[in-house]
Amino acid sequence: MCRWPLLLLWGLLPRAAAGGSGWPFPHRTLLDSEGKYWLSWGPRGGRLAFRLEVRTAGYVGFGFSSTGAMAAADIVVGGVARGRPYLQESTVRVIWAYHHEDVGEAGPKYHESNRGTKSLRLLNPEKTSMLSTAIPYFDLVNQDVSIPNKGTTYWCQMFKIPMLQEKHHVIKVEPVIQKGHESLVHHILLYQCSSNFSDSVLDDGHECYHPNMPDAFLTCETVIFAWAIGGEGFSYPPHVGLSLGTPLDPHYVLLEVHYDNPTYKEGLIDNSGLRLFYTADIRKYDAGVIEAGLWVSLFHTIPPGLPDFRSEGHCTLECLEEALEAEKPSGIHVFAVLLHAHLAGRGIRLRHFRKGEEMRLLAYDDDFDFNFQEFQYLKEEQTILPGDNLITECRYNTKDRARMTWGGLSTRNEMCLSYLLYYPRINLTRCASIPDIMEQLQFIGVKEIYRPVTTWPFIIKSPKQYRNLSFMDAMNKFKWTKKEGLAFNKLVLSLPVNVRCSKTDNAEWSIQGMTALPPDIERPYQAEPLVCGASSTSLRGNVCLELLLSFVVLGSSLSTRSLWP
Repeated sequence: MCRWPLLLLWGLLPRAAAGGSGWPFPHRTLLDSEGKYWLSWGPRGGRLAFRLEVRTAGYVGFGFSSTGAMAAADIVVGGVARGRPYLQESTVRVIWAYHHEDVGEAGPKYHESNRGTKSLRLLNPEKTSMLSTAIPYFDLVNQDVSIPNKGTTYWCQMFKIPMLQEKHHVIKVEPVIQKGHESLVHHILLYQCSSNFSDSVLDDGHECYHPNMPDAFLTCETVIFAWAIGGEGFSYPPHVGLSLGTPLDPHYVLLEVHYDNPTYKEGLIDNSGLRLFYTADIRKYDAGVIEAGLWVSLFHTIPPGLPDFRSEGHCTLECLEEALEAEKPSGIHVFAVLLHAHLAGRGIRLRHFRKGEEMRLLAYDDDFDFNFQEFQYLKEEQTILPGDNLITECRYNTKDRARMTWGGLSTRNEMCLSYLLYYPRINLTRCASIPDIMEQLQFIGVKEIYRPVTTWPFIIKSPKQYRNLSFMDAMNKFKWTKKEGLAFNKLVLSLPVNVRCSKTDNAEWSIQGMTALPPDIERPYQAEPLVCGASSTSLRGNVCLELLLSFVVLGSSLSTRSLWP
């Protein structure tokens, strides 16, 4: 079997955290909540190297698992006993554990609560170098927001961008998450708003999508940055930046924070948001963001009790043809993608087509974790041309649900979105779709609805068993079996879709609202077979793994003794 080399470095820290001796690593994350277990990793000469820094005098456990559980996971247990390192091995969310005692003859003692799991994108390309400490930044953060004791809250606050006398570029964005609220703040979107306001719009935040929210919020439709739970700070490539200071750039922005409070905890006060680093050293290109996928709507329907249901959101060739021909006929270049779904999501793929031929996947996550979502840097930029089309393909599991799952804002609702970071910036902010609802209702036997539609959700007129029910109640009343669910899934994937093709400031391309048929494609996506050679060093696609183990032992004095083979 061909395998990708992995290099594992251990750091055992009896008294104090390590100072990071040895090779620098581009990625580093804390795995436990007490600051005792750190994982660093990055490519090392055709290998993927890991470094563990653990504050314990006993053993350390580390492994790879497709589920986050120990069963069927690849695990190593090691430590230092009587001055000599040891290693035990058994037969990618990483799983971790440690104990204050070393492994004895009977094996490692149970780690009890000193264990956990964390999802990581280990093969993300290396990010750009660290910024100078002198680079200026500004914060867009909420001030003492009182979080309601309900499962889902979207909070919106408008901010004014600092006045700049000349063009600047934002080159890095970091999340600013209040300590202890790492699981409360689920995602943050930053929107560009209309410039035709006074600073009075900055006075108060408000719950988003609420009937009483300020009218100014309705002008904030263009996403300029997105962050989601588990993600790190994002650095733009050296030739790209987010433009500030020109008439086309945002003067006012809206910060939308999704708070996920499933236990309905009371008394939460939050001060989280984003930090933007910027420079007057202008880069070659201005970055843009396109939101693609399924328009967030109740017309996105997922039956209950299904182990595998697929939804598709279409960025149609008609939308890309019109927008790119008008703005950039030579195409735009995608350099990073954020994939987004909610609790039922199990996998997302962003597929790319040109003249009927499928191109390389733009991005994918076949083991989607709701609590770990971050931008995927593309190893190689991918060009989108006029007439291409994109499909955001999402897999869901609703086996634990007895009622329909609807598209919507709540974490128990669903989304199927991809955010494309690209350059040069064009006037296209959303390229999405939603399937026809009436043909979905015909599947369960609905014949007629009351017209004109005066209520939401609209009401069914016939047949008798659904009369005077909302379309949501009717879908829930239907007896969903696995066979019916599979047949419904096949139907939905073939339905005509309503196209969403939006510009900045709520303007629309002429394609907006048209109906299109989904392309004839292979479902589900069939990945190209992976061929691994002895000299293979690619970090794209599937991973070939080989475990090559070494130790760095950090004693009580924190001096380092290398034991490389």
